[in-house]
Amino acid sequence: MRPKYNMTVEQNIFLAKRNIVDYIYNSAKLEGCNVTFPETYTILEGINVGTVALDDIQTILNLREAWRFVLGGIESPLDLSFICKVNECISRNESLQWGVLRTGKIGISGTDYKPPLPDAGAVTGDLNSLAAIENATARAISFFLWACRAQLFWDGNKRTATLCANKILIEAGQGVLTIKDKDVTEFNKRLLDWYNTGDASVIDAWLYDNCIDGIEFE
Repeated sequence: MRPKYNMTVEQNIFLAKRNIVDYIYNSAKLEGCNVTFPETYTILEGINVGTVALDDIQTILNLREAWRFVLGGIESPLDLSFICKVNECISRNESLQWGVLRTGKIGISGTDYKPPLPDAGAVTGDLNSLAAIENATARAISFFLWACRAQLFWDGNKRTATLCANKILIEAGQGVLTIKDKDVTEFNKRLLDWYNTGDASVIDAWLYDNCIDGIEFE
């Protein structure tokens, strides 16, 4: 899996900042928020939108905070502490706990797969294995799929996985991972297949083809 885009870090950060409303909107829609793009833009401008539920507004503002943290920490190591901090930004005032590993068993709607309780030592071992993947695009997609299936946190796992995968991509200048509104149904189908089988081939190439944004230079 070769890089889909080749940018400098500065160019990739510019891309992320320029399209930040799109990326936040896409993540909010993936979570089922009942919000339009103009409403998302208005909320991010600091203007109250009375037609949007308070929980959805919280999700959007939390995503903005998480993006700020990630873009400000591009050079930081992607360790368990960093991932927990991203989840803290993502899930603040939304989850049972935020920024700490899940301590209870959960299920995932639509699948019989039961993610095991996360263990800090095992998570660190998995992160070290992922870090050994030389190609940043392949590493970002592998991290995203691993983090979604591991369900490290009580809530916000896909959003946390997306933001951390984007840290990997941006620090290598290889784009931004975002699941567009039009692709949500197909993504969810493939994600459930990934949960059920643990076979990344049902989704990884599709993510590469459809869900990585970037700048193509002449």
